[in-house]
Amino acid sequence: MSSGQAIVYVVDDEIQIRTAIGSLCEETGHQVKLFASTEEFLAEDISPGPSCLVLDVRFPGTSPTGLELQRRLAETGVPIPIVFISGHSDVRVSVEAMKRGAVEFLPKPFREQEILDAIRHGIERDRRRLEREDSVREARQRVDTLTAREREIMLLMAEGLVAKQIAARLGVSEVTAKVHRARMMRKLELRTPIEVVRLIDSMGREAQTPRAGAG
Repeated sequence: MSSGQAIVYVVDDEIQIRTAIGSLCEETGHQVKLFASTEEFLAEDISPGPSCLVLDVRFPGTSPTGLELQRRLAETGVPIPIVFISGHSDVRVSVEAMKRGAVEFLPKPFREQEILDAIRHGIERDRRRLEREDSVREARQRVDTLTAREREIMLLMAEGLVAKQIAARLGVSEVTAKVHRARMMRKLELRTPIEVVRLIDSMGREAQTPRAGAG
């Protein structure tokens, strides 16, 4: 999911601007999709792979503005990195866009290298996000193979408890605790308590959720 050719979406009502940016991106090996309005872009199915959105701030008529589109994408859980471009100098708008997580805000006219650098940063950010999601997905799949008892031991181990303490907490023998711990570590493909802590941290609250299963 995190590998492969990146897609750059360019949304600008000026055909010269969007085609120029599109050509630059194609020259650097990216796929490109061009849109004349935010409404056109909203009708598009966003690629699940690495991508970046180059977005003008203002649009004529009733089309949503760039900031409105940024807000809609955030509300609907579409985390595509955005590089804003604008022909108007508006400090308030640029500050608001950056506070909401924009990669960059470039005033027109901008240099070719400026836009290419901003797009590259956006794609790198998206690749890192996808890699994190892949890691969490793989961790979730491994944790789902644990029994309820093994999950309990995983969480106690992450608290820093050793086998004797885990056994006392669960009311089982130390030997039983060690057997369950060994099985848990083998299923998770981990070797040390630190790795268990990192796995739980990567999953957040989901790792703490009880799961029905055999003990």
